[in-house]
Amino acid sequence: MKFTVIGGTGLIGSQVVRKLTAAGHQAAPAAPSTGVDLITGEGLDQALEGAEGVINLANSPTFDEASLEFFRTAMHNLLAAGERAGVRHQVILSIVGVDRVPQLDYYRAKTLQEDLLRQGPTPYSIVRATQFFEFMDAVLSWTSDDSTVRLPATPIQPIAAADVVDAVAHVSTGTPLHGIYEVAGPDVCPLDELGRVTLAAQKDARTVTTDAQAGMFGAITGDALLPGPHAHLASTHYQEWVQKAG
Repeated sequence: MKFTVIGGTGLIGSQVVRKLTAAGHQAAPAAPSTGVDLITGEGLDQALEGAEGVINLANSPTFDEASLEFFRTAMHNLLAAGERAGVRHQVILSIVGVDRVPQLDYYRAKTLQEDLLRQGPTPYSIVRATQFFEFMDAVLSWTSDDSTVRLPATPIQPIAAADVVDAVAHVSTGTPLHGIYEVAGPDVCPLDELGRVTLAAQKDARTVTTDAQAGMFGAITGDALLPGPHAHLASTHYQEWVQKAG
């Protein structure tokens, strides 16, 4: 199959391109660096020419209210270009629990992206993943100083980026789901405890203080970020992964 991978030069996108190519598919990355602009539409028609599937892994440059307009404009342009090109399958990567956290601008923006895809003209699939292992350093940096990291005890079930790549490639090469494919890591862990595991693995002397209001995830209550009972669980455990990464 021939795929265009929007955001195909990023953390997930570059790996998806490599995985699909290794499996014998044609997978071309599309990003600003390749002359494709989702907001103006520049380069989209050329990038989608001949593509049977489009995998949209592009992300908003911000997590604030401006992300709503980014996803609205980007999806409008991409769906229209896909229809012109005769694309038969549109896939996006979203977030587990995204529609259960309306208090976060970015989650509302991703929910909008999903809704626009469902209403669009092309058969589709939505891959929802939990938080990536690779983002823990960023999460720690949001509410930290030289001696302390403040984190809420929000339960999450994080996943390795490589396992997300496997899920995206699997769904993209299959029949359009007209629905959601959830994928998560194997372990549920409170975010504050995950912070302690991370600092210990990195031999970082800072301590983690539990703060229910700290950071973006402090706005999330209960099990909103945990997958449902039919989610597909990956095999990579965070504690093993972070020991190797550290």
